[in-house]
Amino acid sequence: MTAASVIAAPALIAVAYAPTLGWFLTAWVAVGAAMAGTLYPPAFAALTRWYGPDRVKALTALTLIGGLASTVFAPLTATLTDHLTWRGVYLVLAAALAAITIPAHLFGLRLTWPAPPSHEPDHPDQPDTGDAAPARIARSRAFLVLTAVLTLAAFTVYAVVVNQVPLLTARGVTPTLAAWALGLGGLGQVAGRLGYQRLVAHSSVRTRTIAILAAAAATTLLLGLIPGPTALLIAGAVLAGTARGVFTLLQATAISDRWGTRHYGRLNGLLSAPTTLAAATAPAAGAALATLLGGYPAVFVALGAVTALAAIVAATTTPTAR
Repeated sequence: MTAASVIAAPALIAVAYAPTLGWFLTAWVAVGAAMAGTLYPPAFAALTRWYGPDRVKALTALTLIGGLASTVFAPLTATLTDHLTWRGVYLVLAAALAAITIPAHLFGLRLTWPAPPSHEPDHPDQPDTGDAAPARIARSRAFLVLTAVLTLAAFTVYAVVVNQVPLLTARGVTPTLAAWALGLGGLGQVAGRLGYQRLVAHSSVRTRTIAILAAAAATTLLLGLIPGPTALLIAGAVLAGTARGVFTLLQATAISDRWGTRHYGRLNGLLSAPTTLAAATAPAAGAALATLLGGYPAVFVALGAVTALAAIVAATTTPTAR
């Protein structure tokens, strides 16, 4: 993660100084490579191995802090945009990224990497697969359906994050207030994650997967259907953030809750590849769909419907050995 942070800062600077579209896109490829090593998936793998049975508590703590990113940086970026060009904003953010994340990763990630567990105790939501080969798990129906379901949901969740601002401005909300609404959605993420451990204690994997995807679908539909007033739109943004918050933890625990932690890194890498691609393409795809469907409200309704379908299919994402 330290190496990825070292790559990220100059990559963002390259984006800021890009003289042509080709240079801009090439620089963003470097940014994407850095993101693969600095965002949640590698951190989830590390915490799952380090904390084992207590992983949900550790993952929740991480995502509680991470959930405040939009709360801090959406309004900050909007403020910077009022005073700087977009290139200047990128330079400021690149400097902040380098100053904070490089030393944090370099000095903060020094725990000894433990050996994989030889045996994991039975759990009411987790079959004991022992040394089951990850390749066999990756070919199983449950894994393939889980990957498809979470990819669809990730597409919706991340399309909503970025396209929420143009949706709100189309409803008459000022750009600054729309950015603050996005930031408040970050607080919603934190609120949702605070309750995740209790949800785990009182629900099965199947039940909470369906419930969380249904919540993401409902909040997306809500944003697409309500025309106002502004207070109601902001409340919808907060609720969407709450659903997004618990969805992140659902992703983080999807593998370990079904197949244990022994092969978590490899299986979560396979699961994360399409979901990360969906997250990367969702913002631009959402904007393209707005042109195709006649506006952002129609996009949000369509995304909500797709996620509702994913919630229904999620009933088949648990291993048959259960």
